[in-house]
Amino acid sequence: MFTENLPEPACREGRIQPLFSIRFQAFQAPGAYNSFMQIAITGSSGFIGAALVRRAVEQGHQVVALVRESSQRDHIEDLVSRFVVGTHDEPSARAALLEGTDVVVHNSFDWTAMKDFSRHVQGNLVGSLDFLKEAGDRHFIYMSSIAVHHFMHDRWDGVIDESHPGRPGNDYGALKAAIEAHMWSANASTGQPVTAIRPCGVYGIDPRRNRSIGWPFVERIRRGEAFERKGGGKFVHVDDVAAATIAAVDNPAASPAVYNLVDCYARWSDWAHVIADRLDVEIEIDDSSPPAPRNMFDTSATQTELGVPMNRGFDGISRHIDDMIALGA
Repeated sequence: MFTENLPEPACREGRIQPLFSIRFQAFQAPGAYNSFMQIAITGSSGFIGAALVRRAVEQGHQVVALVRESSQRDHIEDLVSRFVVGTHDEPSARAALLEGTDVVVHNSFDWTAMKDFSRHVQGNLVGSLDFLKEAGDRHFIYMSSIAVHHFMHDRWDGVIDESHPGRPGNDYGALKAAIEAHMWSANASTGQPVTAIRPCGVYGIDPRRNRSIGWPFVERIRRGEAFERKGGGKFVHVDDVAAATIAAVDNPAASPAVYNLVDCYARWSDWAHVIADRLDVEIEIDDSSPPAPRNMFDTSATQTELGVPMNRGFDGISRHIDDMIALGA
């Protein structure tokens, strides 16, 4: 583990802001962004992490970023004040990351550890819980997941809000739910500010473009292959995940709190129809999956408390498809 000091980000006053940033400001929650913070972000070079870094800097904060030795980071290099090289389950890396910071956004996850349950528990669970403890009185914002939900009670009538208990259906969701439970405990016992962010399937252009949701679909449909993938999912744009997460910083309404980040539902075949239309390709597409989900999520708290409406809808996915095609998918 080692750290690298970089020049402080240049002043961004007068920089042209993207349309969504302007829209977000119109919905800004009372009390948000009262001051600028030093934010420690784990998993900062990845898909969601890079979006978090961009959003934090746009809002005037400075970022201390935890990255692995092997991580590509040229896409965030000019935005980060200081890099710490290591992993979140290394005590020395955590200590270096926390030094001088005000807020923690814990976004990293070791996917390779999922192949070994003991390693997964030790690294992803114990490492995260140690991090929560070591954060002390810093606001601990955790990138959880909608995967804390699998079984959903009928009494919610198909509209699931943040009061619904977590009933995960796999080890990944169980890990997220377990860390959330310890966050509630930390807040109740010590008053530590805590926020859990629960995105569903996150789309947008990944720094490694071919890992973007839908990129392989474009490639296959361009070749004229039939599209037979059934099912679908709930989706949210990565910029909305970043906006909601950073909106929790210095926001009294956001602790203790949990937020479900779900914008829309779409079948994979819905994606395929848009791609085929854009490419002007005629292929067979399996439309047999149900057009609507059994359950959806109430995201009103995300708008009222964080100022981020979940309202891109399927138009957002269509624009994402256009972006992928423009980038050469």
